[in-house]
Amino acid sequence: MKLKMAPNSLFAILLRSPWWISVGIAGLIVAASRALMPQAYWVFGAMGGLPFLVIAMVALAGQLRKPGGRRVEAILDAVRAMAWRDFSQVVDEAFTREGYAVRRIEGAADFAVTRAGRTRLVAARRWKAARHGEEALIALHAQMRAQDASECTYIALGELSANAQRFANANGVQVMQEEGLAQLLRAMPLPEG
Repeated sequence: MKLKMAPNSLFAILLRSPWWISVGIAGLIVAASRALMPQAYWVFGAMGGLPFLVIAMVALAGQLRKPGGRRVEAILDAVRAMAWRDFSQVVDEAFTREGYAVRRIEGAADFAVTRAGRTRLVAARRWKAARHGEEALIALHAQMRAQDASECTYIALGELSANAQRFANANGVQVMQEEGLAQLLRAMPLPEG
């Protein structure tokens, strides 16, 4: 069984935050240990900051991999101009590059991507819609349960309705929007011009 970090745990929040916040927390732990513990033992208290340094390094590595603002806009502009056939090929290649085995499927989901024995269903066909309702998310979630997949992801550049957002939050449907899509497609070649 693969362990999964709770999305609102301290370490999960720190992984999504700038790396220097974790370094600051580690520094506070060291300073408090130095000030409050006996001279012979303060080093042991300071070791409590090590997990925060590890989180800082992981967060920094992830933040260095993120594309910059101009690159994000260029990727999103290119994606908005694509037809489904081109977009589906780019998404397929991106998941393959991330180490997933990609299989095209029918139904509410367009792809079944598998890595380390876990399958995620991905719905991407309506990526350009301006507004997304809950019907598509409900269908994707139902297909995920019917196919015994671990997770599901809905790709959407437009906004989600309030009901769709509530459904996604309540049922663990991951919604990949602009920043997440740009991160996935960060290696996508862009047209020159």
